[in-house]
Amino acid sequence: MAWLAAGEGYEIALIDGKVAARSTTGRAAGRQLKSLPKALREHPEVDRLRRLAEWLDRHEAACTAQVDAWMVSSLPVPTALLASVWQDEAWQGALRDTAVVGDDPDEVGFLRDATSSGELKVVNLDGETVRLSPRTVTLPHPVLLPDLDDVRDFAAELGIVQRVEQIHRATWHKPEGLEDKATEVRDYAGGVFPHRFGLAARATSLGYRVSGGYATCAVRDSGRGVEAAVWIGEPYYDAETATGALTWHDADGRTVRLAEVGPVAWSEGMRMAAALYAGRKIEEGKDA
Repeated sequence: MAWLAAGEGYEIALIDGKVAARSTTGRAAGRQLKSLPKALREHPEVDRLRRLAEWLDRHEAACTAQVDAWMVSSLPVPTALLASVWQDEAWQGALRDTAVVGDDPDEVGFLRDATSSGELKVVNLDGETVRLSPRTVTLPHPVLLPDLDDVRDFAAELGIVQRVEQIHRATWHKPEGLEDKATEVRDYAGGVFPHRFGLAARATSLGYRVSGGYATCAVRDSGRGVEAAVWIGEPYYDAETATGALTWHDADGRTVRLAEVGPVAWSEGMRMAAALYAGRKIEEGKDA
């Protein structure tokens, strides 16, 4: 970002998300200062840059959240849309190196560029950079990727780091032989927390919604909306509580039988339940 005049003898700029200053006079002219001089701390231009930095942080978080939502829901995303937002650094950072699938569901590639003409450049699993021009692409949930371990190994070879957790996202596969009428999973029930508030705060910090006595996450799986829910205790009753069963509900609030839960909804529900359970109180002398 360009340096802006701020008061006599100083210029300011946003560098790595923070307001930095440099002197324009004397021996230190042109040299960035280690901290903001006292004379600049309340300067209007400094305040303006601080507010801009806060907005940029919110914008970056919003872009990342949207890409995560596309991935979790495996929704088709117009290629033209990716091309139109690619020039925005926040969007580009969220999208770069995500695994994408175009017209051929068996052809997975890591997104490296999107041109203004609507063409995508991806690195395929053979290590070749190829150009794709499908009308839409999906950012598949890792539980849907065949040979996920091979994809992870190849990504490690390329040194790929994803801002949106995708290929290294923890996944759970639905077991075989579930009872036809079963509606809940108790693998992560019974995790004790000293206060209900702490468990609710943990859910919120992990990005889950707290509604009534439940922590929830919404997923679109196999073309329909499903919500996974874990009981976390009665609201407004801030005593010791424990995680309850994991269940799934459809768009009308009806409980979904486990046999009917799709692979993405199963994996994301179990991921939420496991993450909540991991913060439980561990009694001294017992294994974590």
